[in-house]
Amino acid sequence: MINSTCPAFIDFEASSLDLIASYPIEVGICMPDGTLHSWLITPHVLWKDWSESAEGIHGISRTLLDAEGIAVREVAHQLNGMLPSQVFCDAWTFDSFWLHRLFKAARVQPAFQLESISSLLNPAQVREWSTVRQGVIADLGLPVHRAANDALILHKTWQQIQLLGSSTSAS
Repeated sequence: MINSTCPAFIDFEASSLDLIASYPIEVGICMPDGTLHSWLITPHVLWKDWSESAEGIHGISRTLLDAEGIAVREVAHQLNGMLPSQVFCDAWTFDSFWLHRLFKAARVQPAFQLESISSLLNPAQVREWSTVRQGVIADLGLPVHRAANDALILHKTWQQIQLLGSSTSAS
C-alpha cells in the first residue's frame, strides 16, 4: 500500500553545474496528488553564466528563456503559494543552491523547507532507489532533464519504493 501522505517534489534545471556562477533556468514541482507545474525562469540581470554542454542536456536555450521565461520574483511567489511546508529533491546540494539563488534574486523568503529524498527512505529503500528510478523512467518514456518530468519521476519512484516496502513487509 502506498503511504497516504505522499510528499511534494521539486527539480531544477540550470545554466550549468558550476556551484558558484550557475543559476536556475527551470523549476518543476510534482504535488502530492501528482499534479505537475513548471516555470521557465527569465535570468536575473546579474546572472551571466551559460554552458553550451548543459544546454545540450536540457535543451533549453537562453533565447527561449528570454522569450518565454517568467521573472524570478513571480516564480518565487508561485512556489511559495503552492508548495507545502516541506518539499523533497534528489540532488540536495545543487537544488538547495539553485533554490537559494532564485529566492535571493527575488528578494523573497521561501515558505517551505527543502529536504533530500533520502530523509524519507530507509537504508534498503536508498539501495533500491536507482534501480526503481530507471524502471520508472523506462515506463514513463519521458525525456529526463526537464524539471517537471524529473519531479514526476521522483514522485513515481517514491510511490514504487513504497509499494515495494509494503509488499516486502506483508510477506
